[in-house]
Amino acid sequence: MLIGAIYDCALDPGLWETMLIGIKEMLRAHNASLTMIDLIDGRASLVKTIGIDSYWLERFPLYGEEMASWERLPALRDMPLDEPQVFSRHLTAEIQSQSRMLKEWGEPQGIVDSIGLTLINSPTRQAHLGLNRHRDAGLYTDREVMIGRILVPHIRRAVTISDLLDMKTLEQQALGATLDSVTAGVVIVADEGRIMHANEAARRMLDARLPILSSGGCLTATDSRIAEELRKAIAVAQEDETLLPEAGLGVPLGKADEGAAIAHILPLARGQRRTRLVPQATAAVFIALDATPLPTELGAIARMFGLTPAETRQLDQLMAGATLRKAAAALEVSEATARTHREHIFAKMGVSRQSDLVALVRRLIPPVRQPNGR
Repeated sequence: MLIGAIYDCALDPGLWETMLIGIKEMLRAHNASLTMIDLIDGRASLVKTIGIDSYWLERFPLYGEEMASWERLPALRDMPLDEPQVFSRHLTAEIQSQSRMLKEWGEPQGIVDSIGLTLINSPTRQAHLGLNRHRDAGLYTDREVMIGRILVPHIRRAVTISDLLDMKTLEQQALGATLDSVTAGVVIVADEGRIMHANEAARRMLDARLPILSSGGCLTATDSRIAEELRKAIAVAQEDETLLPEAGLGVPLGKADEGAAIAHILPLARGQRRTRLVPQATAAVFIALDATPLPTELGAIARMFGLTPAETRQLDQLMAGATLRKAAAALEVSEATARTHREHIFAKMGVSRQSDLVALVRRLIPPVRQPNGR
């Protein structure tokens, strides 16, 4: 029920507050917050908080620099994206004892622990879900960490698609006009990938047979291996969305020289909001192809080209325009190590210059909205 309701939030962001309450209660948290921040213009969206008094909410930004320093610690920096960050487990006793945030913000509220789930993390865009624990409930246990691992891929998928649509609900206007306003290709499919509706961008892709095509009226990809991955993800979305694999958030549809794209899959077979979109629909497949100035999440890119965690962090720096020296300093490695990572990235992604690398990644990351602001 909870995971299905999370996907409803992708089409109606007004449901996030109710969803946060459910997640907070499941993890026995004292409060919860969901934030999406554009690091270029400072615009914040999808900002929802539950259980945080306005006084403490206003003081929270005072500790942003300290929290940012924690993210650079090896214990947190090297963690897999889907691994929950637990304050009591991943910050040393020394750091905790010297923390201004804990002393001035946490202790007065009775906060003794926190779980952080990273949803999007790039040089230009971040999204996080945070849940703080009161002393009456004690420290977070393995149970809550396990629940966090289960929930984070689904929350990330819902947040990514909700941000891409940038709208309150698809019910506000006709389906065709709504989806045609989205720069990403959108294909609504039924069982076995049968195409029920395609927006204007997706129709152009289908006509060009690149990077998707229709075979017997069903959605597929030009690469047979990717076509099978896409088919399986759609099938799982129909049978049991709670088992939808991580691939459903970033199915790589083709190489860059073929007009590379990435697909994000939103289950539609269940849920109060999603089942109203198109009767008998199984999933909505969002296909990002065109360039965008705002890369959102590099996880699928890393997966597509087989980048290691260290190489992915280096890619973050390169996308931000960092020189080799600045990248090495930011990652706290030697210039020789940074140079090696860069060479590996270039080799794996088939480029020889940083400018070519940036252009390639921007072609692969989902465009957020058209110039008209939708």
